[in-house]
Parts: sequence; C-alpha cells; structure tokens
Amino acid sequence: MVKSRERKGFFGEYGGVFVPPELEKVLECLAESYVNLAMGDEFKEELNRYLDTYVGRPSPIYYAKNLSEEIGGARIYFKREDLNHTGSHKINNTMGQALLAKKTGKKRVIAETGAGQHGVATATASTLLGLECTVYMGSEDMRRQALNVFRMELLGAEVVPVNRGTKTLKDAVDAAIEDLLENYDETYYLLGSAVGPHPYPTMVRDFQSVIGREAKEQMQALEGRYPDYLVACVGGGSNAIGLFHPFLEHEEVKIIGVEPAGRGLDTLDHAASITMGKPGIIHGFRCYTIQDEEGEIQPVHSIAAGLDYPGVGPEHSNLKDTRRAQYTTVTDQEALEAFQVLSRVEGITPALESAHAVAYVMKLGKKLNPDEIILVNLSGRGDKDVAQVAEFLKE
Repeated sequence: MVKSRERKGFFGEYGGVFVPPELEKVLECLAESYVNLAMGDEFKEELNRYLDTYVGRPSPIYYAKNLSEEIGGARIYFKREDLNHTGSHKINNTMGQALLAKKTGKKRVIAETGAGQHGVATATASTLLGLECTVYMGSEDMRRQALNVFRMELLGAEVVPVNRGTKTLKDAVDAAIEDLLENYDETYYLLGSAVGPHPYPTMVRDFQSVIGREAKEQMQALEGRYPDYLVACVGGGSNAIGLFHPFLEHEEVKIIGVEPAGRGLDTLDHAASITMGKPGIIHGFRCYTIQDEEGEIQPVHSIAAGLDYPGVGPEHSNLKDTRRAQYTTVTDQEALEAFQVLSRVEGITPALESAHAVAYVMKLGKKLNPDEIILVNLSGRGDKDVAQVAEFLKE
C-alpha cells in the first residue's frame, strides 16, 4: 500500500493521497493550479458566464404539489438539476474542471463514467473549449446506457470500453488512472465525483456547491426559511455534497444521503458503501468501502449505473462519523417504483440514480406533517434509463 505522505485533503480520517510518487507530483501541480487559478475572480467570472448562458443556471426549485398530496404529509420540493444542459448536475463540475484544464495548457481530457451522464457532460465541455476527449466506460454500463454512449460519440469523444472486472464504474476509474499515469504530461483527468485523492474531492465539491448556494436563496424566497430535510442519492456523492455543503453550518437542517441497497442488504448485490462498508483505501483515497476481511475491494451492484461504485466520497464518510448527516438505503425495486410514480404523478421522469432519493422521500414524507419541508436534489433526468426500465418491467 502506498502511504499518504502528508495529511493533505483529509476530512477527519478520510481522504488523503495514497498514490505512487509520480502521480503524487501530478496531483500536487493540480492542487496548486486549482488554488492559483480556479479560486481567482477572473476564473470564477468566466465559469459563471458558462454556467449562466450555456448550462442554464440557476436551476429552478419546484414544489411537487401532486406528489406531496399523493404521499400525504410533508411538502416536497425538487432542486431541478435534471433541467441543466446535458440533463444532470454533472455539467457543473465538468465546466469547471475543463476550464481549469484549458488554462493549465492541457490539450487532452480523459474521464470515467458509469451512467454516462458524466461522460456526456465531459464530452460537452471538451467540445465547447476545444479539448480532445477520451471517456472510459465499463462494457456492462455501455450496454445499459447505449443512448449516452452514442451521445458522447456524437459530441466527438472516443468512448473506450473496459472489459475487465465487473465491467462497471470501478473498472472505468482504474483504466482512466492507468491512462493518466502514462500520459500525464499532456492529459488532464476530469474526475466525475467527489472521490479520489486530493484535490479532487474538494474541487468537485466546490464546483457542485452552486446547487446548495442557489437552494439556500431560493428556499428563503419561496418559504422564508430553509428546509427541514435535505435528501439526495449517494454513489460517489457529488450531487449530494453539492447540495449538503452550503447547509452544513445550519444544524437545524437535517441531512440524509440515500445509498443503493440493490437486491437487498442481506445479499452481496448492493453498493451501500457507508451503510455496509468499513474504512479502507480505494483509488488513492480513504473512505468507507465494500471490502472483504482481507481488505480487498468487492464487486457491487445497483440498478443505477451511476451509483454502482464500491466506495464513497471522503467528506460523506466524515459526515457519517460526525453524525452531521444520516445515510440510509433504497432497493432497486423501490427505485423502480419511484421512477414510475414521479413520472405518473408529476410528469417528471427522474434518472434511476435520483429515483433512489425520491423513493426514500416517499417513505419519509408521510411520517411528517404539512408544516415540514423536504428538499430533494433531482440530480438527473431519466431519458437515459427509459429503455432499461422498460426491460425490467417486462421481466
């Protein structure tokens, strides 16, 4: 095991830099570039122009009146990240990192993707900024998300299938890291979630925190106060930390992350890293992971390809330990039901990832009263999942 040489980028006991020396130098340069460039006013102004005029920010907050009445109980609001250009929250991060890549002189961007939303967002940002783009994707995820594979190729990206392991997100990350080790001089690795070695968890969180910052202002305008509950799905955890982080100082706001229970926590076919895992190291950082007694990372499962990862962001791991946030789970079947209910009741078809958060809110909401407010991060739209869901429903 490569040891972290300093306590860089730790959230409590989680995070850090556990990588080979040659990659550590690359990450040190990235961290320096992030501080010197991305934290500056000029960079922020340029990024905000793209977010406003290209991505379509701010994303609206929508009162789900029909769903609230259907469930009975709390008032449910959605932060509509599904309405962003490319259909999810992923574009917030890819625009920021792609702009950083361009300003640091990189000509080529690589990325990993599971559900394809990060891949599409990376290809989109790369095309806009004139960068070459390669996306690694597990062949099983390519089968499940054929529409997004075509979208990436249409945008000019090379999509490289990964045929080893479980042929899903973890294996795509492995392949992308190998590419970076071989080509770091001219290549920028645009990581898609709030995971990985420092500075990625901090960078991704900061770029995604636009979600929570907007939500604070919008809820004050709509209700004159903050919501009682924040709910978001958690795989790696970028959409969730983007909503949660700006609210962390407000102790009255309860924070709930929803992990994938897959076919059940009593089986091996789940991806509930925080709920069922234990601290370990994966992809250069320390977090809660699904592992065996010897510490070997184990295969995981979720119907949602974007949640199909055996680890979780280090900041989420720390929020669990400090009890500032709670983490629960939703099964494949419950997510499928929520996918259908939200489509039928509100005319909104969520991504299967987001459907996990909706499924939990359908249980939580009925336990609360109409004076209580739940804000759900609707992190992506479900166009990409319709064919897959149709197959499952036939079965």
